[in-house]
Amino acid sequence: MKNYLELSKEVQEAKDAGKAIVALESTIISHGMPYPQNVKMAREVEQIVRDNGAVPATIAIIDGKIKIGLTDEELEVFGNSSGIAKVSRRDLPQVIATKQLGATTVATTMICAEMAGIETFVTGGIGGVHRGAETTMDISADLEELSQTNVAVICAGAKSILDLGLTLEYLETKGVPVVGYETEVLPAFYTRNSEFKLNFSTESVDVIADTMKAKWDLNLDGGLVIANPIPEEHAMDEDYINGIISQAIKEAEENNIIGKDSTPFLLGKVKELTDGKSLDVNIELVKHNAKIGSRIAVSFNNKAK
Repeated sequence: MKNYLELSKEVQEAKDAGKAIVALESTIISHGMPYPQNVKMAREVEQIVRDNGAVPATIAIIDGKIKIGLTDEELEVFGNSSGIAKVSRRDLPQVIATKQLGATTVATTMICAEMAGIETFVTGGIGGVHRGAETTMDISADLEELSQTNVAVICAGAKSILDLGLTLEYLETKGVPVVGYETEVLPAFYTRNSEFKLNFSTESVDVIADTMKAKWDLNLDGGLVIANPIPEEHAMDEDYINGIISQAIKEAEENNIIGKDSTPFLLGKVKELTDGKSLDVNIELVKHNAKIGSRIAVSFNNKAK
């Protein structure tokens, strides 16, 4: 496995020094946001991680290697290139073997983070069960990965274009803890609230770190979802965004857009219908997740020593 992993100088030095490391995905850069906001966001998020005592490790596939930590030039390439493969678990061997540029999804970032011994991963929102999945079986690979890969994922809940209730049910079936940080309900990405109450919530990053440690000390394989709502000042009005999402889903159905194409289409349509406001919100919630996720990573790192 080590033949396929390549750690950046910063990440290797952090490993050697026993510092906390936070994994970051690359799909949000190459497929989730337009240039140049994507690269600006990536650099700012990496700096937020550093400012909160951890070391960032943006993960991507380059020239047959899993890169754990990207240079500034590599971030620019991923933000400003077309044709970069979107890599989930099923795609990873082929993209490595053919030496393509590959951007890691939530699922693949978890896989690569675990390979590199990184337990904490910050993203925007996880994938989940799509609306209508009872007939289409359209369920994100993120959920299956959470059931088997030992990485904690700090996010603003599941993307609100999804069926949040079924997503929670799926995670419960798979034994994945969903921990609310300063919230008792599952946040809905663009908004702080939803109708779905969580079983466990806390206002302490140390309690979250203790929960991570206890889970893995007990050999209970799989990850955790740390649901961290977007700050109040950046959240969107619930009724407004739900109306926008309903319209976007209707257009996706009319155009027969399904599978891995559905999430980029829906997020792009939401951005268009909100005149770009949803992109600003997306950036703010990722930054907030980076801040909280880094504090969790530092706490867990201190306890694991």
